[in-house]
Amino acid sequence: MTTLDPSRSAPSDSGSYRAALDELYSLRRFGMRPGLEGIRALLEGLGHPERSFRAIHVAGSKGKGSVSAMAAQILQASGRTVGLYTSPHLVSYRERIRVNGRPIPRRAVTEGVARVQVASRRLVAEGRSDRPATFFEVTTALALDWFRQRHVEDAVIEVGIGGRLDATNVLDAPVGVITTIELEHTDVLGPTLSDIAREKAGILHRGMRSVVGALPPEARTVVDRTADSLGVPVWHLDEEVRTGERTISESGQRFAIAMPATSYPGVEIPLHGRFQAGNAAIAVAAVQLYQRALGRTLAEASVRSGLAAVHWRGRLEAVRRRPWTYLDVAHTPDSARAVTESLAEIHPFVDPAESVILFGCLSDKRSDRLLEALSPIAQTVVVTPIRSERSADPNELRRRAIGSFRRVVQASDVSSGFALAKASVGPEGILLVVGSDYLVGEVLEGLEGRPEDEPDLSDPGRAASEPPIAAGATPGRRARDGVA
Repeated sequence: MTTLDPSRSAPSDSGSYRAALDELYSLRRFGMRPGLEGIRALLEGLGHPERSFRAIHVAGSKGKGSVSAMAAQILQASGRTVGLYTSPHLVSYRERIRVNGRPIPRRAVTEGVARVQVASRRLVAEGRSDRPATFFEVTTALALDWFRQRHVEDAVIEVGIGGRLDATNVLDAPVGVITTIELEHTDVLGPTLSDIAREKAGILHRGMRSVVGALPPEARTVVDRTADSLGVPVWHLDEEVRTGERTISESGQRFAIAMPATSYPGVEIPLHGRFQAGNAAIAVAAVQLYQRALGRTLAEASVRSGLAAVHWRGRLEAVRRRPWTYLDVAHTPDSARAVTESLAEIHPFVDPAESVILFGCLSDKRSDRLLEALSPIAQTVVVTPIRSERSADPNELRRRAIGSFRRVVQASDVSSGFALAKASVGPEGILLVVGSDYLVGEVLEGLEGRPEDEPDLSDPGRAASEPPIAAGATPGRRARDGVA
């Protein structure tokens, strides 16, 4: 198989790249089909690229992207060639698939999607599959195939949704991580924490080692029982894996990490939030166990330099000062509370009367509880629709926000909402954009623009030259969710 040169990505590739994405996004009509038969057949048709490297497999309700990014950065600092597969993306589809931090080139997406689709159609024609591959199956196969082409040695693979039936659960991973468990995607994963824990614990298998974050008791019971039944040893955050006292600065934070027989005093990360200290500890523990499982050692210098270099967008990310402007993809009540607590820690003397929140979310989110969790840091909220067919109705968001905020403003779209929020912030206040990956992605596009040859992935069916959705227009579509 020909190895693609990642430098071959010129503006002339944009048309074929866009056509490949149009085809890829059209697969959403097949919906979300949890299960492993399709991806296993697809990978077999591609010659099993998943067997060409070893991986750390990361599941969880929140924090799994941050943990994955940190673990990948530590492995890269150890001198390895490292693949990172995450979802969803914020601005570009290429963000999902990286090798040593570099997004997959446009030409590799074009050629890779074609190759995977040929394999998928062949399976259907031969009667070995009863349906075409879904969006997430194609994307997962594309990622694993690209990692093989780039001779990836180690990979960090983030679960899309759940774990047991997620398309990523085809790996013989030495280490499995479960960061957190909350009520989310209950229509797919089940209505209780125990149901969701059972699905996420489905990434565990015999011969694996595991690191688990701080879980609710109901969920921890399920995870621990699953691990015990499989003989999987588990390290738990705040028990075997611990963080020490934290020092906060504008550029990030400093703290100690300790685990059995190993400690790392005074590590630094350029990310804010108490939860990121825990995520860093989980990532270090996961890499420690991974290296040990493969007969390798983890140098302290790799831990320190890897964590210091990590960059993960949209996670309490400060994008502007005066006013301080933060972006966060929090979309559950627990993650919203974590954002609120973290901002109060970073800016302890900010008057909520001077601060503003720009909020938008999907219709299946518990927006009333999200807004309630966010209310301590601001007295004004601007609610907006987001460019998704599943966007929450801004009229409903406005009604739900009235009890939690002194002033509620309804915007027609994200662009006008951001302008309203920015104009409403006091001279010493903060502006927080929060509620959805979609929302954060749109704001980043507005602040930084898109490369001229990068399609607008908010609506792959719309020509790249067309302007963004105008006020009052029907929201577009984004295929961002893990297994869609």
